[in-house]
Amino acid sequence: MKSDEVAHTRRQFLVAGVSAGAGISLAGCQLERGVQGEMSQGEEGEKVTPGEDLMQEHGVLKRILLVYGEGIRRIDANQDLPPEPLQNAARLVRSFVEEYHEQQEEQYLFPRLRQAGKLVDLVDVLLEQHRAGRKVTDRIVTLATMQGLRDADQRRELTLRMQQFIRMYSAHEAREDTVLFPAFRDLLSKREYDALGEDFENNEHRHFGADGFDMAVDQVAEIEKTLGIYELSLFTPQV
Repeated sequence: MKSDEVAHTRRQFLVAGVSAGAGISLAGCQLERGVQGEMSQGEEGEKVTPGEDLMQEHGVLKRILLVYGEGIRRIDANQDLPPEPLQNAARLVRSFVEEYHEQQEEQYLFPRLRQAGKLVDLVDVLLEQHRAGRKVTDRIVTLATMQGLRDADQRRELTLRMQQFIRMYSAHEAREDTVLFPAFRDLLSKREYDALGEDFENNEHRHFGADGFDMAVDQVAEIEKTLGIYELSLFTPQV
């Protein structure tokens, strides 16, 4: 699993469509995304498999759900909440989750499972949830403004939309990780699976210009820091 510290050393780029407040300039580096741990000189790094790739991207989504959860907590407690973290989180959902991660699933995984007659009902529900999630994101982007946070009706709707997003995607990604991705892996030969990993990597570079996963990790970390929820120890219960 890539750490935020490693992510800060990756290639330099900026992804269009995500606000400047969340944009991260990355230092250039020669590390490949698929490196697992430290390699000796001349040793070729093992590439991340398609399933690992998708599950790592789910990790970014899980962290965005925590951002939304903090937004809900602050609204309910009448605490200060600037709109920028929620806006940046929603725009990251749009650029990284909806326009990239979900497109990969819809292009490569769902058709293959349908063709094989595997988990067709589950694929139908997941696809429906992708569509619903995009509509919810539209509303969050619209409502997560200074004006929206000041208006009682808009603030209530914003809370509702973030609750809907958290509830749906918590179940959605858990079902994909535990049911859909393993079933998809069983359909492919090792050669096909390895080739798909290369396709994912190439698509990522075409879409983002470099390593989109590391970009997303950096951006969600900056959002967490803005809200004061970046330190993992904050989530440890006092027992």
